[in-house]
Amino acid sequence: MMVRSKGLWKRAMCWSYDLPQVSSQAVPCFNLDNINPSPNYLDDVYLELSRSTVGLRGVAVLLGVPGLVISVLALISLYWDMFHISWSRDWHVALVMILAPLVGVWAVAAIVKIDLTLPRDEPIRFNRHRRKIYLYQYKFHYIYLFSHKHWGVKPIAYDWDDVTAEVYRVYAPGHGGVIENVKLSVRNPETNEVIDRVVFTSNLYRGEAYWAIARLFMQQGPEALPKFVHPPRDWNDDDGLSHMHCLAPKVVWPADIDRESRTAPSEGETQ
Repeated sequence: MMVRSKGLWKRAMCWSYDLPQVSSQAVPCFNLDNINPSPNYLDDVYLELSRSTVGLRGVAVLLGVPGLVISVLALISLYWDMFHISWSRDWHVALVMILAPLVGVWAVAAIVKIDLTLPRDEPIRFNRHRRKIYLYQYKFHYIYLFSHKHWGVKPIAYDWDDVTAEVYRVYAPGHGGVIENVKLSVRNPETNEVIDRVVFTSNLYRGEAYWAIARLFMQQGPEALPKFVHPPRDWNDDDGLSHMHCLAPKVVWPADIDRESRTAPSEGETQ
């Protein structure tokens, strides 16, 4: 069952509808046991699901690095001609010719950096005792290319009750006509303002299955989930991963949020 939301918060472009709310008792209309990849980890306290914001690793590096080399050589040649050969064009034309290639090189360099530094997995942990979700979030910024503040893993926690799973559809010729993915939006319960929105899955089937798994776990516990056919995947193990995935940074949670996300609150602990 899929519920079209009547919420007041602002929707992002290409939003189509919402999946069942966190408190919904809707039963999934398909089997969950064959989902692949299956949950990374599951016990009575927390569930960890795999996530990736980039589906195909290595393409940006294979195409971008040669492109960067060629672009830099072309820039050197262009600037050499401009400053050592008589230039008769208008100043604004010269400015465009100087800045446009630099912007292109910067953009390509940012995409290549994302491909090289994005972790091999970006998991989400659902802690049913704390009623929170923990995202292994990778931040990046196209402008601040060399900023440690704007790049790198920045794990963050949100209240489970403030999360909504949203389905997005975009028409894309050459990809079967329509691309469907699922994002998680987090809203401020007092103002209904969306404070964050992250990619959950790159396809609708996995998004529906993962969301159903997360809801069942948070509502009823691990006993409500089926015995998964596929074994859990350790993404820090290189076995079976592509060469680009093996080069990618491993998943290493900061110690404090790792402990919090894996444990129930102790007596008297403030969540």
